[in-house]
Amino acid sequence: MKNKKNITYNNKKLKVLVTGGAGFIGSCLVRKLLKETEVKVFNLDKLSYSSDHTSIDSLIKDLNLKKSNRYELLKIDLVSYCKTNEIIEYTDPDLIFHLAAESHVDRSIDNPKNFVENNILGTLNLLESVKKHFQKLSTLRKDSFRLINISTDEVFGSLGSNGFFNEESQYNPKSPYSASKASCDHLVNAWFHTFGVPIITTNCSNNFGPWQFPEKLIPLTILKAINNEPIPIYGNGKNIRDWLFVEDHINALLKLSLKGEIGEKYCIGGFKEKTNLEIVESICSILDKLKPRDTSYKNLIKFVADRPGHDFRYAVDSKKISKDISWEIETEFLDSLNRTVDWYVKNQKWCDQTLQKANYYGERIGLS
Repeated sequence: MKNKKNITYNNKKLKVLVTGGAGFIGSCLVRKLLKETEVKVFNLDKLSYSSDHTSIDSLIKDLNLKKSNRYELLKIDLVSYCKTNEIIEYTDPDLIFHLAAESHVDRSIDNPKNFVENNILGTLNLLESVKKHFQKLSTLRKDSFRLINISTDEVFGSLGSNGFFNEESQYNPKSPYSASKASCDHLVNAWFHTFGVPIITTNCSNNFGPWQFPEKLIPLTILKAINNEPIPIYGNGKNIRDWLFVEDHINALLKLSLKGEIGEKYCIGGFKEKTNLEIVESICSILDKLKPRDTSYKNLIKFVADRPGHDFRYAVDSKKISKDISWEIETEFLDSLNRTVDWYVKNQKWCDQTLQKANYYGERIGLS
């Protein structure tokens, strides 16, 4: 199925639905849409322990936007098919970015059922509702409609010392989280081939940046360090991840919505492989300059027992997306990491409030 008509973000009538828009990546996408386009944005989020609307509220205030005209937050859980179907009818979207998901590996090990229900059932309900919506659209709107399914490189399993994941990589998930996301990708692919729902799937590497919930490796390390607490690292710290600054990821998603080929998959990587130990030590070095103390923050590093099924290495080949839509990384890794560390140091109040909210939900903060 070929793209017949491209979306334009200059169209004030364009209605964009973002699922999981109060999450880390989703809120960055919502802010970008509000700041740099003229579309109407609907943010569908169940508002769980890791959701946060502060950054969006702040931007709306700064831009003096009238929420009813440009933005609407919808507290909806995709696990409910009736509510999902109602909200698709209500928003009548032209474009959907599907980011809503439980995403923390440790939590998936503790409670796999929660990931099956939220990720797999939630995606199924969305697809069924979107299928009905798509079938009712006019021919003109059908030609431009699409759903962008945002997934992870973890669905491919683990790499050895060499090689890269790409769009042809076999699925080999190793955790309940990655298995649930792999299931979502397969469902999405089936709804494209069987029912003709116009879908693009992306598989990205580890994201980082400001406003990330403090259970992930980078913000967790920063907060542990500035609070003079042990910085835990799984195993020997040699596990390798490919790091992608969240704003580069958002740029890729927006470009794909305009130029990506319907029915295709695109891998989005940061071109920056680092061991977990390298990441933690880099953060400590930045903090040594930013908030110097008597001894280096590296002295707080503590190696802990490895988690079950811990993938050794992820690395993504982004040649296809670079070639097809001319996407490229616009940020330099160390600059982005410095910016991220500085943001967390200056926003400890937000971090404290976020952690208090997690405690309210009865959530523990673990390792990434």
